[in-house]
Amino acid sequence: MKTTTKLFFTAIITLSFISSADAQDWANLTRFKEDNAKIGMPRTCDDRVVFMGNSITQGWIEKVPKFFENRPYINRGISGQTTPQMLVRFRQDVINLYPKVVIILAGTNDIAGNTGPSTLEMIEDNIHSMTELAQSNGIQVVLCSVLPAFDYKWKPGLEPAGKIVELNRRIKKYAETHGAVYCDYFSAMADERNGLPESLSGDGVHPNPEGYALMAPIAETAIARALLMWKDNPKRKY
Repeated sequence: MKTTTKLFFTAIITLSFISSADAQDWANLTRFKEDNAKIGMPRTCDDRVVFMGNSITQGWIEKVPKFFENRPYINRGISGQTTPQMLVRFRQDVINLYPKVVIILAGTNDIAGNTGPSTLEMIEDNIHSMTELAQSNGIQVVLCSVLPAFDYKWKPGLEPAGKIVELNRRIKKYAETHGAVYCDYFSAMADERNGLPESLSGDGVHPNPEGYALMAPIAETAIARALLMWKDNPKRKY
């Protein structure tokens, strides 16, 4: 019995240390730390682009890796993340990689309340801060619309569709008035309920390969426009 009790308490203590470590790395700064260290300065001819986002961005490279192969694209999506978490890791996962362009897809997990209650204004503030950080470092910004979602299966009943429509309206307006490119996935993907149809998603939130196939040319058009704008950017680093 004594041995069993000791093992039990040892397990509890070990789990508490693990939970404490996870809590201390709230923004998951360690996720790409080693990968980032292996990335050198790009050449001027390299049109490096960083994709910053949540599980939708992470899922892109997992479900359709060919989109990133043989392209100067760096995926820095982390599942479940909200805009304040992305803002915390923005310097190490974007700025320090010296891309010409960053494409930011964020906000749906904030609406879902993944890291606590969040207003649209709070989401906007974080997106604006990421944009300002990028622009002050000579990086051209692409701001993506939040993908349509009628409901969140992990948090049902939040009715996110209307909030997403309004957030996208604000993101678009900000992009148009602050030198960023707006990447409109929503208009091409939304169904009659302003949700993500079954043909494009298995759970109504995350795209399937067909969904990513629809997103790809929209993203590439936005990136091409941003790269042209980068050439005339007086703050560019190289």
